[in-house]
Amino acid sequence: MEPMFEIARWLHIVSGFLALIVLWLPMVTRKGRKLHRQTGWVFVISMTAIAVTAFYMGVYRIVWDAGTEPDSISFSWFLIFIAILSGATAWYGVRVLRFKRRETPHREPLDLFFALLLLIASIGIIVYGWAIHFQLLQYFPIIGLFLGGSQLYYWLSKPKSMSHWVVEHIVGMLSCCIAVITAFIVFGAPRLLQVESVHLLLWFLPTIIFVPLIIVLTNYYGRKFAFLNKEEKRG
Repeated sequence: MEPMFEIARWLHIVSGFLALIVLWLPMVTRKGRKLHRQTGWVFVISMTAIAVTAFYMGVYRIVWDAGTEPDSISFSWFLIFIAILSGATAWYGVRVLRFKRRETPHREPLDLFFALLLLIASIGIIVYGWAIHFQLLQYFPIIGLFLGGSQLYYWLSKPKSMSHWVVEHIVGMLSCCIAVITAFIVFGAPRLLQVESVHLLLWFLPTIIFVPLIIVLTNYYGRKFAFLNKEEKRG
């Protein structure tokens, strides 16, 4: 195993554990306050490291070290998809804050690129998953299909409410949470517990839990920030 791969693997592990520890803090701390912003940035930096190292390790496994295990290639493609999902959603979650005051369609090439990359990658992995009859790759990328499409729609559309940015920020950040927890269940937990396989339901458990949470939080904070904006204009 090359030293570069070993460095990437350890950076991935450390960043993954850091993200798992810190991801809960931005959820429970008061939005907009210092602690929320600081822990949020720690999470984003951790997810960036996860995305970069996961992409590198996935490509490395496919191109130079496919191995003899029957699922080695398929799990490597899943690792690459998780990298794209993590990177695209983290980027989106940060960038919607940067342009929260926009009132017109947004056509920044890099923002559209990440959304389009997630959309195309999701379609490709789904097709690949059906071709090899691997359920994780057949169904999990559907969330990326939805997110990539919704990101493109958001950027190319005129905002319909004053609280649009907070809703999309929550969607981006909690989607990152789905990515990191799913990756831990698929790769990390089995190795720590020394088990050969994990039940399919556990692979989808983060999505099952976080999607309703996303719906609840976006509705709550969407209404809250819309009300605060109206009060601010009246004042």
